Amino acid sequence: MNKDQVSGRVEEAKGKLKEAAGKVVGSDKLKAEGQVDQAAGKVQKTYGDTKEQVKDAVRRDLDKP
Repeated sequence: MNKDQVSGRVEEAKGKLKEAAGKVVGSDKLKAEGQVDQAAGKVQKTYGDTKEQVKDAVRRDLDKP
């Protein structure tokens, strides 16, 4: 697991909390901020996942005889 995967997941979680808090207090602004944070987290997590997949593919190719 790399830094981008972890940061993305953390950002997603923060976004979910913000969105839920916005719903509870009736703040459309806070709810929207939470949704934006979730989307940004998903993008960063996907980027990190892709980096890991590329690294794994390179390692597999280097290990071939």
